[in-house]
Amino acid sequence: MWLKPEEILLKNAFKLWVTENDNEYFVLQRRRGYGEGGGGLTGLLVGTLDTVLDSTSKVAPYRILHHTPDSQVYWSIACGVTKEEIVQHWDWLQQNIMRTLSVFDSSEDITSFVQGKIRGLIAEEGKTSLVLEDDPEKFREALLRFEKWFELPPEEKLVTYYSCSYWKGKVPCQGWLYLSTNFLCFYSYLLGAEVKLVISWDEIWRLEKTTNVILTESIHVLAHGEDHYFSMLLHLNETFVIMEQLADYSIKRLFDKEAFKGEPALSDPLQITKRGLEAHAKSAQFRTFFRLPKEENLLEVHESFLWVPFSHFNTLGKICLSENYLCFASQDGSQCHIIIPMREVKWICEKKKDSRALTVCVRGKRALRFSEVRDYQRLANTIRSRCGISASPQHSASTEALLWFLTMKNVFISKAIRGECQSLINHFEDNPEDVTLMVGQKDSSKAVSTEALMTVFHPQDVENLDPKMEQSWNIHFSEYGRGTSMFFTRKTRDLIVRGVPEALRGELWMLFSGAVNDMATHPGYYTELVEQSLGTSTLATDEIERDLHRSLPEHPAFQSDTGISALRRVLTAYAYRNPKIGYCQAMNILTSVLLLYAKEEEAFWLLVAVCERMLPDYFNRRIIGALVDQAVFEDLIRENLPQLVEHMTDLSFFSSVSLSWFLTLFISVLPIESAVNVVDCFFYDGIKAILQLGLAVLDYNMEALISCHDDAEAVTILNKFFDSVTNKDSPLPPTVQQASVGNNDKASHLNVDISELIREAYEKYGNIRLEEVESSRKRNKLCVIQTLEDTTKQNVIRVVSQEVKFNASHLDELYNLFKRQHFRSCYWTMQSPALLHHDPSLAYLEQYQLGFQQFSVLFTLLEPWTFCATKSTLSLWVFRLIDENQDGLINFKEFCCALDTLYYGSFTNKLKFLFKLHLPPGDFHIKLAGRGKVDLQAYLKQWQNEILKKEETIKDLPRINQTQFIQFSKTLYNIFHGDPEEESLYRAVAHVTSLLLRMEEVGRRLQEPSSPPDFAKLASPSAAEESSTEEASSTPESSDTSSSHNIQDTGPDIPEVQWSFSFEQVLASLLNEPAIVSFFERPVDIQTKLGQAKVAQLKLKANK
Repeated sequence: MWLKPEEILLKNAFKLWVTENDNEYFVLQRRRGYGEGGGGLTGLLVGTLDTVLDSTSKVAPYRILHHTPDSQVYWSIACGVTKEEIVQHWDWLQQNIMRTLSVFDSSEDITSFVQGKIRGLIAEEGKTSLVLEDDPEKFREALLRFEKWFELPPEEKLVTYYSCSYWKGKVPCQGWLYLSTNFLCFYSYLLGAEVKLVISWDEIWRLEKTTNVILTESIHVLAHGEDHYFSMLLHLNETFVIMEQLADYSIKRLFDKEAFKGEPALSDPLQITKRGLEAHAKSAQFRTFFRLPKEENLLEVHESFLWVPFSHFNTLGKICLSENYLCFASQDGSQCHIIIPMREVKWICEKKKDSRALTVCVRGKRALRFSEVRDYQRLANTIRSRCGISASPQHSASTEALLWFLTMKNVFISKAIRGECQSLINHFEDNPEDVTLMVGQKDSSKAVSTEALMTVFHPQDVENLDPKMEQSWNIHFSEYGRGTSMFFTRKTRDLIVRGVPEALRGELWMLFSGAVNDMATHPGYYTELVEQSLGTSTLATDEIERDLHRSLPEHPAFQSDTGISALRRVLTAYAYRNPKIGYCQAMNILTSVLLLYAKEEEAFWLLVAVCERMLPDYFNRRIIGALVDQAVFEDLIRENLPQLVEHMTDLSFFSSVSLSWFLTLFISVLPIESAVNVVDCFFYDGIKAILQLGLAVLDYNMEALISCHDDAEAVTILNKFFDSVTNKDSPLPPTVQQASVGNNDKASHLNVDISELIREAYEKYGNIRLEEVESSRKRNKLCVIQTLEDTTKQNVIRVVSQEVKFNASHLDELYNLFKRQHFRSCYWTMQSPALLHHDPSLAYLEQYQLGFQQFSVLFTLLEPWTFCATKSTLSLWVFRLIDENQDGLINFKEFCCALDTLYYGSFTNKLKFLFKLHLPPGDFHIKLAGRGKVDLQAYLKQWQNEILKKEETIKDLPRINQTQFIQFSKTLYNIFHGDPEEESLYRAVAHVTSLLLRMEEVGRRLQEPSSPPDFAKLASPSAAEESSTEEASSTPESSDTSSSHNIQDTGPDIPEVQWSFSFEQVLASLLNEPAIVSFFERPVDIQTKLGQAKVAQLKLKANK
């Protein structure tokens, strides 16, 4: 490998290096302790020194130096892992450089030329792979060590590396931590003791920063039940963040089968870089904070001041720019932020250079003034280009912006400006359509339902607003704005906590969740979805129909067809939009409440915001997101409610009780008039509001919970409490209570006002930071995922164990190998069959499947015939046989059943399995259509057929023709190849082949009166072997599609003769050969096979 020229001290070099070859300008050296004469004490000391100092010599013990005769300075220009590699570089220098150097007059010119040439070679080599790395030279050297030490497939992408100490027991090992796309690796070499660690990210159960008496600060990794600690990191926080990002990337890609479309930095696992991970994390944080669509990416960040008109001062913060949004968030503790869609921007106006300010005019006669922007001109031009507006201002627009700005600063406006503004007003009176455009009114789009259900069923209650509450919000709108460009401040949160007027609830939910932007940028999308999904029949639609009448049944809106139809359309449209989620229980309850206060299309976009942004991974088969947040909730209980923890050491009770709190946002446990206040807070503060309220509920009932004796009593206490929660500000009549307790029990419990409960939650637990919640989510997600995976494995093993003879331990190891092979198909590509055909709606038995290439690799490692010569051909036939539905994928049950036959099957069953391999696919199972969307009826019918399927007998098997029989004989020869009893097995096969051919000849003569052709050659074993050799590369498919094979031509007048054998004939003949019978009945050491496969699996090339 060519190296960036670096100066070498000659006196130090002679101590650790031995010269192998030299000339006038170059020296080839070998590291002491390596190669011939290496080892011993010198080798131990040099190896230790190289590892600790991160020397390239540890993995590249050969190097080439450049020097000139009149200089004492040497330059390192190349290194090599093997002598052959360094000699190749040496020869290249001799052939391409030496002759050229003679034309130079000075040593400086020679050295400059050599250095330039070497740098050119390095740049050419790293043009594609290393262009995104921060320090390509250092990274090339680290990559060389990574590949040499861990022997992973060359496709594995190294992301970054750090020097650290790894604690093996109580002894630290100084070495290097390498973080790649799929693996965490560590290497250390100290005085002959080599420590090598390779952990895949998908095997990690816990990843966290820890401190203790011995280690001031370290990173703890739990995998395979073993604890690993890494300390003495120079940049510990940076290392931990990168590890978190890689673990999260692995989970999403391997477990959730996310393809990262629209995210170039993560879409290709072969091109993952540290810089790309950091950019992705920043964009995700940006989208979460400002509630933006997932297509938005953080492009630019500018520090600036924003003039806040309601406070009359400039607040310090950062401008964040994405493809379609201009956002600002304060950094001075004022909790002020604003979101400006680019579609709302009307004009950009730069001020004087000394102030470095620009004014952004938006619809609704509003303007925002940013000052002290370092690169304000470029920012202004970027906004203009994204908004599609020109740089030359229109006089009226700039005057309007100036009028607004001066008015907010209470500055006197001259009469001339007032005159210009009057002309602008006259213009709007003559052109009312421009007024509509200016104030930002949206065009009325055709929707299925244009009114919120609350407006239809309780119009008098919606209008019966609390005057004080309504007045407070009107004042807020007048000061902070209204609509998409409204300022979000601490006062906004205070108003949310006190309550939201009924008539404003839908509007504010849309604004706070970001759904208003989704709907504005997708006009007509919902109507199209409703039309496309109308009449579809899937598993999701069946579940939706089942749950429609269970959604707020006590509310009159859902006792009529109007509410039920709207709910059906929204849920069906969303299931059609996002089949990965489809429909999950609790979505119906949430959507019902959304429909009460929002129009139908708005309710749809609110559901999109909740399921895809605000509560990620909540609504799927495994409700991973809810389980993760329950783990976060348990951590918060330990931190904030120590008295409760002391009494109830097992906090799993709260996980089971609180699941409905998180899934339905307390809607299923609180009266609806109180639950909507919780939803208000959720749309503003996200999951933080639910966590706070959960803590407040437990805190309020602390004494009762501590005094209870069992879980049932605790559940009763909480149910009574929820039934007693009221909303004194709600204009709605009390709804039908859902509690199971009697009226006397309810009366004995004091009523609690929801506003007071929420206010108490914010006062006591409002210090919970969203960053801490996200960090806890990442930490607990690994454990939740692995726990679910472990449960899935146990379920799969329990099902499969009923049909195979493998014990539980062997099935466990087989499952791990199968799952690892499935992940290998996803490690280095996004186009594997397992990813392209992934269907989350299938049962857990179908979640992990293998395509042919991955199956072939794993089958080759595990099949019992170690000496089989044609493994690839045999794997292909086995794959076709067990892939019953012909979708090109094999699940774990199918794989185990095939191996069970080969390991534990009787002689007859093994022979029948081999016999079926040589039949055309259509002869032994029905070819089904490729897997598409799951049809529930078809799936149940297939399941019923499998249950009722009769045991196949040997009489059910069709006969094999002459070509298939010859191939069958050849397969037996290949299986026996290399066996100690190979010669006797060959003779036995030849004898059986000859006997069967003669039997067929006699049978044909008895059936046909005419004289047959001469089959003497066919009857001889040598002829059979020769024919089978000619068919070496044939397959059952090619044999079936080709024309009948003529053994011997007897003339054009004699018809072609076909002969075939039944399985009974083949079985009876082979049973008479003890050598063959003993070979197939020979026991196989399964444990050894599994151990060898586990070791070999990781080192296999990725392209297999």
